[in-house]
Amino acid sequence: MKIEKEFSRFAHEYGQYNAIQNKVAQKLVDDISDKPQSILDLGCGNGTLHSKISWEYTKFTGVDFSQKMLDLHPRDEKTTCKLGDFNEDKLFEELIKEKFDRVFSTSSLQWAKDLDTTLYQIAQLNAPISLAIFTSNTFKKMLDTAGISSPLRCGEEVEYLIRQYFHCNIEIVRYELSFESAQDIFRYIKKSGVSGGRNTLSYKEMKALINNYPDKSLEFEVLFARS
Repeated sequence: MKIEKEFSRFAHEYGQYNAIQNKVAQKLVDDISDKPQSILDLGCGNGTLHSKISWEYTKFTGVDFSQKMLDLHPRDEKTTCKLGDFNEDKLFEELIKEKFDRVFSTSSLQWAKDLDTTLYQIAQLNAPISLAIFTSNTFKKMLDTAGISSPLRCGEEVEYLIRQYFHCNIEIVRYELSFESAQDIFRYIKKSGVSGGRNTLSYKEMKALINNYPDKSLEFEVLFARS
């Protein structure tokens, strides 16, 4: 299943399952000392970052490749929602015509098809960045139990790519969520968007993993980049 279809499929339930994304968005906002007036949010989803901004701004542009997510995003006279994919040059050909005071991306760039190219495109916007990217240590215990590798890039690779284009502060933060049961864990993974719709196990393998998973928590690792 394409990532776009998976996010759209559970768009109406996303707000119930994005606990970590909320924490990440809040940290991105808390970590900046400026109050950007023209804001770009790449992978804006249903408006998690938008909901954390407390200052007055003149323009907020949210971009997402899921129309169903955009349909849930708040809109007002200062907020514009744009259907677009940061994996495509066409989006940046449009964005580069505008002036942004800061580019945010909350919990989405880990699914870039070519992160190197996407970061290069973001750099061409010539604006400070606040980026949060999940790394391969997310779900590490679960993946180790299943005997499969993470579809995400490791923190070292992400940091290396970011430093090719930006002079910025890098910070690695780890989070953990506890659950009542293993079934709750896998329900969260499916509906939160953290898995990006990438099904790496068959139904039989997933059932066995649920029955044998030794923990009732999930760990997350997020790389924050701020310039």
